[in-house]
Amino acid sequence: MKLEQSFEVAAPPARVWQALIDVERVAPCLPGAAVTGREEDGSYDGTFSVKIGPTTASYAGKLKLEQVDEVERTATMQANGTDRRGQGGARATITSRLHAADGSGTRVEVVTDYQITGRLARFGRGGMIEDIAQRLLVEFAQRLQETLAGEDGEQTSAAAGVEGTSEAPAAPAGDEPPSPASTTTAAEAPRPAPTPVQPLEGGSLIASVLWHRARRNPPALLAVVAGVLVVLALVRRRRR
Repeated sequence: MKLEQSFEVAAPPARVWQALIDVERVAPCLPGAAVTGREEDGSYDGTFSVKIGPTTASYAGKLKLEQVDEVERTATMQANGTDRRGQGGARATITSRLHAADGSGTRVEVVTDYQITGRLARFGRGGMIEDIAQRLLVEFAQRLQETLAGEDGEQTSAAAGVEGTSEAPAAPAGDEPPSPASTTTAAEAPRPAPTPVQPLEGGSLIASVLWHRARRNPPALLAVVAGVLVVLALVRRRRR
């Protein structure tokens, strides 16, 4: 199956490009995803978790940048993963192309060819996967925007700190020189521990998609109710 999507980021194409081809940097922007290691062939090991009610499904797999065109700002990735309980998996080829948008922003077009087996495959009927993927992409774009904005703030603070200490007063005569610990710069200070990756709340995401469909097509309300009942039945089955 093929999925075509796009989103915009309020940052220059060069900055967005550098972020998107840095797998370890951009992975935390996708809800439920994390990079766990890098192999010698340049591929990355990673995990993805989705939570439906009290049940959490975890997937482990690999992601590799197959083609990177710096001039055209086009990147092709190969991704595959399997359910840790052996209940299916997914494989995808993801091609991203960047264009300059209005002002100084960037438009990212994403084409995904994918195959899904196991528990997630049932959501491929009726376009449910497409709707869920679109909601995920919206959240991904928001997190990417926040990440780039945060980096801007850090760079501004660092520059201000350098300017403010460019003419440091000399130590008074007779005083002992400062210890190495007291001269540690902000850039050398220990970084806080990373925030633990939280699994994607699939239950609320699916409910949101179903409700959005019902608002666009009121006669589909019965289908929404049926979808909710299916989700509840799956959760209860997993509890037994």
